[in-house]
Amino acid sequence: EIHVKEPIEKEVNPRLLPGELLLCEASTVYKYIQEDGSNRGTYGKLVCTNFKISFLDDDSSSDDNEPQFKNKIVGENDITLQCVDQIYGVYDEKKKLLTGQLRKYPEKLIIYCKDLRVFNFCLRYTKEEEVKRIVSGIVHHSQTPKLLKRLFLFSYASAAPNNTDGRNQTVMFETLEDWRHELERTKGNVKYKAVTTNEGYRVSEKLPLYFVVPICISEDSILKYEGRGIPIWCWSCHNGAALLKMSSFPKEQDDSTSQMQKAFLDGIYKTISKPPYELLKMDDLSSSLPSLQDIQTAYTRFKQLFLIDNSTDFWATDVKWFSLLESTNWLEIIRRVLKKAIEVAECLEIQHTNVLLIEESATDMCCVISSLVQVMMDSHSRTKSGFQSLIQKEWVIGGHGFLDRCNHLHKSEKEEAPVFLLLLNCVWQLVQQYPPAFEFTETYLTVLSDSLYVPIFSTFFFNSQHQRDTNKSGESLKTQSGPFRFLTVWDWSVQFDPKAQAFLNNPLYAEKPKPDKSQRKTSRFKHQRQLSLPLTPAKPSTKRGFFREETDHLIKNILGKRIGKFINSSDEPPNSLREFYDSWHSKPVDYHGLLLPRIDGPEIKVWAQRYLRWIPEAQLHGGGTIATAAKILDLMEEVQSLQVKMDEEHSQAVSGDVHSVPMLRNSARLSSLFPFALLQRQSVKPALPTSTWKDLEDEDDLVKRDDEFVDLSGDML
Repeated sequence: EIHVKEPIEKEVNPRLLPGELLLCEASTVYKYIQEDGSNRGTYGKLVCTNFKISFLDDDSSSDDNEPQFKNKIVGENDITLQCVDQIYGVYDEKKKLLTGQLRKYPEKLIIYCKDLRVFNFCLRYTKEEEVKRIVSGIVHHSQTPKLLKRLFLFSYASAAPNNTDGRNQTVMFETLEDWRHELERTKGNVKYKAVTTNEGYRVSEKLPLYFVVPICISEDSILKYEGRGIPIWCWSCHNGAALLKMSSFPKEQDDSTSQMQKAFLDGIYKTISKPPYELLKMDDLSSSLPSLQDIQTAYTRFKQLFLIDNSTDFWATDVKWFSLLESTNWLEIIRRVLKKAIEVAECLEIQHTNVLLIEESATDMCCVISSLVQVMMDSHSRTKSGFQSLIQKEWVIGGHGFLDRCNHLHKSEKEEAPVFLLLLNCVWQLVQQYPPAFEFTETYLTVLSDSLYVPIFSTFFFNSQHQRDTNKSGESLKTQSGPFRFLTVWDWSVQFDPKAQAFLNNPLYAEKPKPDKSQRKTSRFKHQRQLSLPLTPAKPSTKRGFFREETDHLIKNILGKRIGKFINSSDEPPNSLREFYDSWHSKPVDYHGLLLPRIDGPEIKVWAQRYLRWIPEAQLHGGGTIATAAKILDLMEEVQSLQVKMDEEHSQAVSGDVHSVPMLRNSARLSSLFPFALLQRQSVKPALPTSTWKDLEDEDDLVKRDDEFVDLSGDML
């Protein structure tokens, strides 16, 4: 039996952005609401523009029952062309990947998205001519290689009015002043200087216009090898130790060139390593961390666990969930990256040693490690504006190849690797372990990851500052000429109204207290003690590896066999690092000081909100962390209203910036994956073989098994 809405009578037109053109459309397309065998769905129109693929039904035109958290640019049934991952056609119940020219057109279209949504469209009731146009149009515009200037970014920039929100506090690092301010903020200006050597990109097109180097480095040294072999400053610790990065020389060269480069490097090292006053530790990330190919392979396997076509598939994979998860190696890569960041933090904080990160281009894993270290050691990077400035400094201006790594132009899959997503996954581990230390929420990180695929912002669509600057000038699509006005992703008002933006701010952020000069030390110490939660002192583990005594006994039993390879791994931290790690975790947490992530096996979790938000079966209705948050927000709203009343009585203005609190009524109806999961989505248990249901419903058997349990951020068993 097929439950359908009747085909819509009235004409529904897509909402087009400035510069957006309708390319092809098909009427009477049937979109399955959920592939659970019931074939429930709705009729509508499927359209493809130069910006997105969009499904329009009769609900698309009404503003009733809009979600609280709505994106103004990309709707629930919109897929930007850059967000399309793979497209499959169904021919006689068999799935086939669609690429290039098609000889035969499918009866069903399945679109897998990079934000892990899955769309199922039935084309049986659509006219044959329209099917040909829409399928070939979607495949061509989303899957074939294209020129940079053909990105919607340029169409939008030339047509959109320039009325951006000017209150953006993010430091863009496009001027010499920005770098000098950062040096002053971190007290790095004693040993380091901002240089203008690359003005006009005369040193290298890969380097930014302005950057910071040790004071003793000469301009000739920078020019000699196009910036290679030069330590570039990232950040200075409170004790004067600095984090530096350097692009290495190519490995395969003739002997005479190698000797010259070795002599050059020795000279550079001597200028910055002056024992016992200035110590330097070099870390070649290409040998101590997974390769980009390893990261891409692990993520490709990992995301397949969440691109679920139907309920039957979900329950079938659920039985082997943990072994499938482990086999992807994605969580192990996150653990290794966090461990490397702890090693660097220990060198800077305890050993007072400068750390030089080395990589071939210094624009991939160097960006990940330097950003993580700053998030862990600098509380400014845990504020929203500070974190955004960090991404600008290390990634956007630092020259991370977003265009190639995200494969936005579909030029080469060899260059593709989710390096920026890896950073966000690592930061999420810290956010969920120490929520009060961050001014932003996991929802902020989730929408930031989604923004990678929205080509109206220039932030994530160039490989370097040089590429952006050279493409910024030129004739616009209209008659007038002049530079394109690109938007930055950090202006959140473009995507969300103020009510939705409130979900990006953490209401429980422990703001840094302004110290009272007369009682600075005592008041600050008391404040830390009141904020911190009591932690059990760390005891040395009887087993090798990362398990500690206080790890949950049940998890040990259930996961013991599964993480055996972690425990017996030779990837064991050195004693000094282990002592540093255990010593820090045995003390109360200072949310404005150093933060070290917990990296024991079960502590590294799946980012449930990002990866499970479109799967109804994974949602807990009226449960999860959102139920707690709803109660806290109600209390905060009450406190704020009382504060306003008190201020009115005393005729005083409220001190400090009060964030608006989103209203979360009826928390019993909210899903654990709110604000992305809609309230109406319900899961229906599918028809599965009896043996499988026995496996799933027999709780005693489930506990005894060694690979059928995973803890997903406390929301899902």
